[in-house]
Amino acid sequence: MARNIKKVVVKIGSSVIAPGGHLDSALVSKIVKDILNAENQGVKVVLVSSGATACGLTKLGYKRRPLDIHSLMAISSVGQILLMDVFNAKFKRYDRKCAQMLFTWDDFEDRTRFKNMSKIIEKLLSMKIIPVINANDAISHEEIKFGDNDRLSARVADLVGAEQLIILSDVAGLLKEDKVVAVVDKIDSEIEALVKIEDKTHTSGGMYTKLEAAEMASFSGIMTRIAYGREKNIICRILNGEALGTLFMSSPKIGKARKRWIVFSKKIKGTIFIDDGAKDALMNKGKSLLGVGITKIDGDFKKDDAVSVVDMKGIILGCGLVNYSFNELDLKKNRLEKEVIHRDNFVQATKGCCWKTSKK
Repeated sequence: MARNIKKVVVKIGSSVIAPGGHLDSALVSKIVKDILNAENQGVKVVLVSSGATACGLTKLGYKRRPLDIHSLMAISSVGQILLMDVFNAKFKRYDRKCAQMLFTWDDFEDRTRFKNMSKIIEKLLSMKIIPVINANDAISHEEIKFGDNDRLSARVADLVGAEQLIILSDVAGLLKEDKVVAVVDKIDSEIEALVKIEDKTHTSGGMYTKLEAAEMASFSGIMTRIAYGREKNIICRILNGEALGTLFMSSPKIGKARKRWIVFSKKIKGTIFIDDGAKDALMNKGKSLLGVGITKIDGDFKKDDAVSVVDMKGIILGCGLVNYSFNELDLKKNRLEKEVIHRDNFVQATKGCCWKTSKK
C-alpha cells in the first residue's frame, strides 16, 4: 500500500457508473469489492458517487437532459433511490453497510454544519460503514452546478482530511496529443489549454471541472489522480503505487483550514474595491482591511458573508469575510476606522482559489 495514505476520497463519475444513462450494476459490484480490499489494507475510503440524474433520466424515459432546473431536480430525486438501492445491495453481499449522505452548498457554507459533517463521516468510518456521498440535487439547484460532483469531491477530501483524491473517469487521464500526461506539478495555462469542451447527454462534468477539483485539492495538500474508472481493481492499484492515469501533485504551500473553508465553501455575495494604500497593507504587510481604504462597495451582503476584494485596476486580490453588512458600510463616514475584514479572514487570490470562486 502506498505510504502515508490512511484516508482517500474516491469519486465515480456518471459516465463511468451509468454509461448512456444505464446504471452498470456489475461495475458497482467491482467498485465495492475494490473499496473493501483497500479498507482491508488499512485505508479508509469515502465514496462520492454521481449517477442519480443519469439513472432518473433512463427510468423516466428521457433521451437527453432537460434544460430547466426543476425537471433535473425532480429527475435526480427518482434516480437517487435507484442508485442507493444498488450500492446497499452490493455492500450487503459482503455483510457490510453503507450510508447515504446528500450535501448542499449551504452545508459547507455554514461553519457549524461543516464541522458536523466532518464528525459524522468520521463516526461512520469508525463504525466500518462506508459513506456514499452525492450532491442533494433534489433540494438545491446549486448542487447541479457542482460539476458532476468533481468539485464536491475536492471539498469532501478537504473536509475529511484525505491524503489523496481519486477521480474515476471515462478517460484514461488528462490527454496531450492522445497520450496521457503522467504527472502535473502545477495547473497552468498550458495544462488548461489541453481541456476539450465535451457534449454531455447524461452527465454534467468534463475534464475542466476535474482540473478545478485538482486545484482545490492541491491547495489543501491533497494529491489528485484522474484515471479510467473501468480498469480492474483500479482503486487498490493506485493506492499500491501503480502509475495509472494522471497524477496532480499537491501544493508545497498548504492553506490554513479556516482559509480553505472560506475559499471552497463560502459563496461570494459582493465586491469591495480598495485603494492602493489598502492594497499594500492587505497584500504585503499582513494587515486587516480598514474602512478608510475602501473606494466602492457592490452587492447586498451581510456580516460574515464572503466578498471579493478588488484593486483600482479591477484585479481580484482575494476574498474574505466581512465584519459588517452592506448597509453598515454604505456611508463612508460610518466606516472609516472600522476593521472591515480581519487579516485571518482574508485569502489572497491564487490560481484556482478566490478568483474562480468569485465567478461561480
